[in-house]
Amino acid sequence: MVETGTTSSWWRAQLHLHHHRRWIPTFFTTHKTLLAALWITFFFTVFLWQQRSAASGFLIFRRPFTYRAFPKLRPVAFNLTDFGAVGDGVTVNTVAFERAVMAISKLGKKGGGQLNVPPGYWLTAPFNLTSHMTLFLAEGAEILGINDEKYWTLMPPLPSYGCGREHPGPRYGSLIHGQNLKDVVITGHNGTINGQGQTWWKKYRQKLLNHTRGPLVQIMWSSDILISNITLRDSPFWTLHPFDCKNVTVRNVTILAPVFEAPNTDGIDADSCEDVVIEDCYISVGDDAVAIKSGWDQYGVAYGRPSKNILIRNLVVRSMVSAGVSIGSEMSGGVSNVTVENVYVWSSRRAVRIKTAPGRGGYVRHITYRNLTFENVRVGIVIKTDYNEHPDDGFDPKAFPSLHDINYFSIHGEGVRVPVRIHGSEDIPVRKLTFRDMSVGITYKKKHIFQCAYVEGRVIGTIFPAPCENLDLYDEGGHLIRRSTSQNVSDIDYDF
Repeated sequence: MVETGTTSSWWRAQLHLHHHRRWIPTFFTTHKTLLAALWITFFFTVFLWQQRSAASGFLIFRRPFTYRAFPKLRPVAFNLTDFGAVGDGVTVNTVAFERAVMAISKLGKKGGGQLNVPPGYWLTAPFNLTSHMTLFLAEGAEILGINDEKYWTLMPPLPSYGCGREHPGPRYGSLIHGQNLKDVVITGHNGTINGQGQTWWKKYRQKLLNHTRGPLVQIMWSSDILISNITLRDSPFWTLHPFDCKNVTVRNVTILAPVFEAPNTDGIDADSCEDVVIEDCYISVGDDAVAIKSGWDQYGVAYGRPSKNILIRNLVVRSMVSAGVSIGSEMSGGVSNVTVENVYVWSSRRAVRIKTAPGRGGYVRHITYRNLTFENVRVGIVIKTDYNEHPDDGFDPKAFPSLHDINYFSIHGEGVRVPVRIHGSEDIPVRKLTFRDMSVGITYKKKHIFQCAYVEGRVIGTIFPAPCENLDLYDEGGHLIRRSTSQNVSDIDYDF
């Protein structure tokens, strides 16, 4: 009875399946024809989608930008196209930018104006900003710098430098420039300002330029500056250069340039600036990711504008040529009260560096590094006192800078060849140096891992690798364990 019931059920199932198969067209009886039908259905669906999308200008396989309305950040807002601009990457839109800025310059008493740059490729020669202005770049908007230097204005040397950084005499101005401004915002939905620096870099290497290359964005003698939510890339020279400015915030900015073959493309150079915050940024460039400066030799001393009260935090940076975060080497006006914290430096030549030389004068003091992480970095912490580049022969060789009160707290990482290289000198000793909570995995197992010369300071608690003999040792409670016998012992090895 059981076998009979099972057999009957099986036959009923087969009859049921046969009944449904009669309704399936014979066209689908093989795998090949079924696959062909699926492809036909797919392309027919895509065709219908493309037809519906054509009105919006989106073509198949091109990534569409989701439209995001421009926020109104000023009482009055303009679109760049209102002034005749064309975003085709070919039309030169300098006049449109200049007309827009002129219109905004008349609105200062009403709270200023906003210039919206819509999606597109907006080729332009250099242009100036105005006070009480917001430059807003939409997602998919890209301002392109024209790469023929004849369109770039020549400007006098920076007063604290005395000459161009690369050549005597004048220098090229920046693609986006501003002087003596107040209340300027450059922001957006992560639009891009692209300096198209490839031609500049090639001419520089071939020694075909007679003047110092221009930055991508430079704002001078100004206050209340906010730069956020944009991408800056491929600058001819330094990327973002605030000079002698107060109250500057750079937040959530991506800065990019090739890590090789893009000379001197520093990410952010805060130069003789006061009250600066640089935070939440990603920077990968062909020189220092961030550099704090304040003038060059006798010109910087005479100009006398220090960089001070600077907070650098929450960065991811990379520099295969120079350093993640640098102070100097042009620091003749002085640098003080700088905090660098929560910074991740990866695949770089150096992580954090202070560099100076005889002839600079000035000082570097009250500097705190906290919660730094190094990964695959050749040299982690560097202080270098023989960075001998000078604007001319007029510097005072006895103008020795002062370096003191420099602190390194909570330093960690792996894949580091030389964790510390503090290279003071008899004329420029490094004083009041502190290390606390340091553990860095090293890739070089021989001597000279923690290098020191003419250094006076202390180590608190246990750190790895073992510190040099120049530093006093304290336990976690701050009790002296061992006094250094000499702060002038030199253990510097540049062979690796």
